[in-house]
Amino acid sequence: MVSARHSKRYRAIKAKVQAKSYDLAEAVGFIKEQPAIKFDETMDIAFRLGVDYKKSEQTVRGTVSLPHGTGKRLRVLAFATGSAAEAARAAGADFVGFEDLIAKIQGGWTEFDVAIATTEAMKEVRKLGKFLGPRGLMPNPKTGTVTDDLASAIKQFKAGRVEFRMDRHGNVMVPFGKRSFEAAKLAENANVIIEAVLAARPAAAKGVFVKRCVVSSTMGVGLPVQVKETLSSD
Repeated sequence: MVSARHSKRYRAIKAKVQAKSYDLAEAVGFIKEQPAIKFDETMDIAFRLGVDYKKSEQTVRGTVSLPHGTGKRLRVLAFATGSAAEAARAAGADFVGFEDLIAKIQGGWTEFDVAIATTEAMKEVRKLGKFLGPRGLMPNPKTGTVTDDLASAIKQFKAGRVEFRMDRHGNVMVPFGKRSFEAAKLAENANVIIEAVLAARPAAAKGVFVKRCVVSSTMGVGLPVQVKETLSSD
């Protein structure tokens, strides 16, 4: 049943959705042809993972470079000093600093999308775990956000590299472009994300890894997408 809180347009689109799992290209095409709202919505792909999310060894996270970017300008923050800070500024970081940025974040400021730190800076940055961790902004070597090659990392994120991280319920959601993108480019971006999430499967995970995969736009209807791991169930 569709909630009355949804718009008339949303309910009309929902009525057209078939009770099946869609091919990725088919799902993207449907969403592009059925805009839920007038602005250029972000396209998201979400996964329900078959892992024990209470066990740290089954945490799923990583980064992936989208061939066609996300369509969003990322605000990148770099924790660095000296020559590393200069390199970060030259590479296009929006915010560069060290103790000043740490103090600002401890005061509640988080107006950025990605935080990158040098290995040396992490000795102090790790103090920000309770501020950045819950927001998924904490630098981590596994996602390439703790590195001494700041320039390369910054350029990659600016060019369309996105981070994915499982939440505390075993779900992962990743943006893969704007509805205005060509359908083929959206499908290619989404497929790259699917492959990256599958590759990030923890060794300790048992049974079906991807239980459900859904593609949607910001205000639109979610369409279940065919991923081979979703064809079976526990």
